[in-house]
Amino acid sequence: MLVPMTPRERLLMIAPGVLFLVAFGSFEIGRLASRKEAERKVAAQQSKSESQDLLAVLQAPELGKRRFPFNRLVENSTGRKVAPFDKKSPASSTILEAISKAADHAMKIHSEQGSALRGLRRINEGSRFFEDTLREHIDANEGLFCSVPETAEGREQRTGYPDLRIEHVESGTVAYLDPKLYEEKSRSSTLRSFYYKIGSGDVSKITEDAHHLLLGFSHDGADGEWTFLNWELLDLSSLKVRLKAEFQASNNDLYSGELLIGSSSPPGAR
Repeated sequence: MLVPMTPRERLLMIAPGVLFLVAFGSFEIGRLASRKEAERKVAAQQSKSESQDLLAVLQAPELGKRRFPFNRLVENSTGRKVAPFDKKSPASSTILEAISKAADHAMKIHSEQGSALRGLRRINEGSRFFEDTLREHIDANEGLFCSVPETAEGREQRTGYPDLRIEHVESGTVAYLDPKLYEEKSRSSTLRSFYYKIGSGDVSKITEDAHHLLLGFSHDGADGEWTFLNWELLDLSSLKVRLKAEFQASNNDLYSGELLIGSSSPPGAR
């Protein structure tokens, strides 16, 4: 006949198990905390190491003065080749003639009083008007197709290099065209006037082997009443570019709230 255990006896029986579970739980919690702390330290050390490596690269002697071949830069970042422009090629000759006539037309109409450029605050805001005029005029040529370049995802994108894509339909020859506006007296300026930003393959607008052309329009500098004086078409296949290393932040980064330590009172509260 079994004798029922007293509450004290039951407690003494289960106490070792409870103590074991408590000890094991404490051990696991401590081990997890130690592991997370170790992971945090490793991540911090890795981040510090990456920052140091990056700074070492950016601070390399004469890096800002070195010149890099634009064609190699495009090929390495997009996998697409920059083809030298051959004016003797029938397809390239047709493209050149169309660009020349479109450039003459754009320069003429945007120097007139009724141009949409008149009254703009900054000449840089006028680039899109030139893009639209060139696109329309070139696309009107039989055998040519001029459009806004698409990304690898198949989406038209106005921002970023290049601005226009010209295709000689019969041969499949493609030329990217990037119009630029500049003041005549700044033609020899050393300030940045062209840049190429390396992005991921999905957002790049360079999706084909092609010619890369820059069409520069000079103007007289009369703000709001610009007269365009000349145009020049450049083959970028032999362009050399420099790297400007800078760390930057947008207004969204600056005024998002995390950095704020004080501000003026709202107008109604003053």
